[in-house]
Amino acid sequence: MRKFEAAEDERQITGRIGLFAGGLCSLFCVLISSSGFAADFSFHGFAQGNYSRDTDEHNPDGKQLKWSEERVQLKLEGSQDPFRLFIKEDVFYDHLYREAHAELREGYADYTAGAWDARAGRQIITWGLGDLLFINDIFPKDYESFFSGRPLEYLKKGVDAVKIGAYPGFVSAELVLVPIFEPNTFPDPNRFWMFDPLSGVTNRAEQKPASTAENSEVALRFYRDLMGLDGSLYFYKGYFRQPSVLPDNPMAPTKLTLFYPKLNVYGASLQGRAMDGVVSLEAGYYDSREDRPGTNPMMPNSQTRYLLGYQSQLWEDFTLGLQYYGEYMQDYGAYGQSLPAGFPQDKRLRQLSTVRLTQFLRHQTLRLSFFAFYGISDRDYLINPEVKYNFTDSIWLALGGNFFGGEKAWTQFGQLANNDNVYTQVRYEF
Repeated sequence: MRKFEAAEDERQITGRIGLFAGGLCSLFCVLISSSGFAADFSFHGFAQGNYSRDTDEHNPDGKQLKWSEERVQLKLEGSQDPFRLFIKEDVFYDHLYREAHAELREGYADYTAGAWDARAGRQIITWGLGDLLFINDIFPKDYESFFSGRPLEYLKKGVDAVKIGAYPGFVSAELVLVPIFEPNTFPDPNRFWMFDPLSGVTNRAEQKPASTAENSEVALRFYRDLMGLDGSLYFYKGYFRQPSVLPDNPMAPTKLTLFYPKLNVYGASLQGRAMDGVVSLEAGYYDSREDRPGTNPMMPNSQTRYLLGYQSQLWEDFTLGLQYYGEYMQDYGAYGQSLPAGFPQDKRLRQLSTVRLTQFLRHQTLRLSFFAFYGISDRDYLINPEVKYNFTDSIWLALGGNFFGGEKAWTQFGQLANNDNVYTQVRYEF
């Protein structure tokens, strides 16, 4: 019940933010009506319907729909050197909760000056090389969106941040400062069947890091060309975006507090052409700052994460993408000894593979795609086939599905085995 109340509060806050963003849009329109901005103003957007239905059984709340909404997005952009303003605002009606909402997806100002630039406001930031596997892309994600069959763009969440880029010539750099922590969004327990070893404890509260200068997240990226290869180094100081659970009494808990442990990430990536395709290498060390010895079972252990990817066009309009991903847990002995009785034990080395197949037909108006995760260690999977057809340059329709499974009910995809769904997306762009 507390989770549901928290979700209600979050939706109300989101609505208020959206209304505030609407005011910004109005102010933006006034600003760009002046002669200085009129020549460089653009207005775009889309109207969309998005519906997802269970194929196995009803949701925990008794309904059969994972998602059902109509949405309108407006994008406003205006520029006059050296400034640029951009606003992306969504207005939508959620049939599951029978509520209308407004959401500011992005809203920022850019400043460009020679060898450096800056961006301030809500923005979506993408780092790293993985295809739906994220190591050095430590910015927030919406996994409920992805598992519900929404367009892929909604997997990424915006952050209120300042990003500064510097390009002196020998190397390029990006510095990101995030004063307000934004966690990942995970499936709503009212809509998704999920593994919860403490499901009997319904008294739950969430504790996010306070929005202070000391708690601000810092991310840094250096990148340059290395003999024809794209190389990057990464650093992040902040928090795990998946919550950990702190019980009030480890033996007989009556209340759970969801909190976000401190985290540093040190990473690198390299990408270039090889073997008639593109090869990607990425790695990152996840330093669990609050539990470096690995003796606190309520916090994640430090890990080394790595990724090997390959993509190639095998014939005209057909692309193959393969990935191998691993997580190696540090201090595994301490983790095993501290794990409470009855809790499933993770493997020291967790391995995962993915495959993506994409075929375009009918002058690239028809796209057939297939994406699948397979847990090599956990023997679980997610399969996502999709067909998308562009009727015109402005109207397209997509039909697809998400199918989950696994041998054990507590693995990443095995716990979602009762959540198979098929979805429809239809969009008119203007």
